[in-house]
Amino acid sequence: MKNCGVMPPPAVRLGIDNLIQAPPAILDGRRLGLLCNHASVDGKLVHSRLRINQLFKGSLKALYSPQHGFYAEKQDNMIESGDRLDPCLDLPVFSLYGRSRKPTAEMLEPIDVLIVDLQDVGTRVYTFIYTLAFCMQAARQYGKTVVVLDRPNPLGGSEVEGNLLEPEYASFVGLYPIPMRHGLTIGELALLFNEHFAIDCRLEIITMQGWQRQMLFEDTGLAWVAPSPNMPTAATSLVYPGQVIWEGTNVSEGRGTTQPFELFGAPFIDPYKLLQNIEPGRLPGVVLRPVEFEPTSNKWQGRTCRGFQIHVVDPATFRPYRTSLLLLQEVIRHYPGDFQWKSPPYEYEFEKMPIDLILGDKRLRQDLEHLVPIYRLEEGWKKSLEDFKQLSRKYRLYE
Repeated sequence: MKNCGVMPPPAVRLGIDNLIQAPPAILDGRRLGLLCNHASVDGKLVHSRLRINQLFKGSLKALYSPQHGFYAEKQDNMIESGDRLDPCLDLPVFSLYGRSRKPTAEMLEPIDVLIVDLQDVGTRVYTFIYTLAFCMQAARQYGKTVVVLDRPNPLGGSEVEGNLLEPEYASFVGLYPIPMRHGLTIGELALLFNEHFAIDCRLEIITMQGWQRQMLFEDTGLAWVAPSPNMPTAATSLVYPGQVIWEGTNVSEGRGTTQPFELFGAPFIDPYKLLQNIEPGRLPGVVLRPVEFEPTSNKWQGRTCRGFQIHVVDPATFRPYRTSLLLLQEVIRHYPGDFQWKSPPYEYEFEKMPIDLILGDKRLRQDLEHLVPIYRLEEGWKKSLEDFKQLSRKYRLYE
């Protein structure tokens, strides 16, 4: 029989779909809240709040939104969103990136159970996972239950990469000592936070069906809905664990263009000069294509930036963190008079340098400045990365 344009069912069944199909007893007769944004949709692109409200009639009492707002309308860091009403269900929406990043007793008073349905992107600095952690801490404090609806890690769950965050650089872009590319789903992270990092709230995970650790998002059969305004495609998430480091510099990470994080550059960069100094084979799985672009906002607004678009041609061998660290070091090497680190504040930290918060360790920034080879840096964190791999296996829900 011919397909006739009908989309096949996705290979992966989301946590929200499994919740609707088999509601857990823990939700019976309870007042419900939902932490979500506009990307919190089921496998047919119906929003989770609508599905939950339909199934548990009269039980959904409040909504909660992460950074960037309920509709992911706020563009940048430290641009807060306020509380509001949901225009569809007429429910209060409490912003967890406004007057508070941790739910207050007042915010949680209307509910007994907080359901969490957020699309993570597999990278330590993505703030949604710390909104989850703060909600779990508040749930422990105020006697609430947390139910996490699991979603795919768009980078897959087979690889981990990078140094572990040093505790003295804990911030809203890194609360816990995990690597830059952590290799866990948001449900698995919740288990790690709750047990290993001792949040100890009442927690339940509604797992997916069909997700396997080697899957990239494109393998799931699901439609990508941008969880934040500068994560427009699943391809963006592939480069983000490395390209996010440009946020701590005066080099544009592509904000203000249609391809944030895939593009990067600055007016002072000569991409052809940089290419001549990068040995073939040092950056597997990727093609660096020289480009020029003009950001319409953010760094270098209205100025011509020269740099690269990163094209991932082999995700299995591509290492985003290694790639961007090497590129950053080449920019430092060739443009010492033009390159600068960004000054505070950054994500509500007003003293520490933004790059130290992003990298999770001041020493790594200093080693980059001193042009320590990247392979030596990777050797330095190999043991701690292996320890994390062993630890994280305990919390894997999918094999």
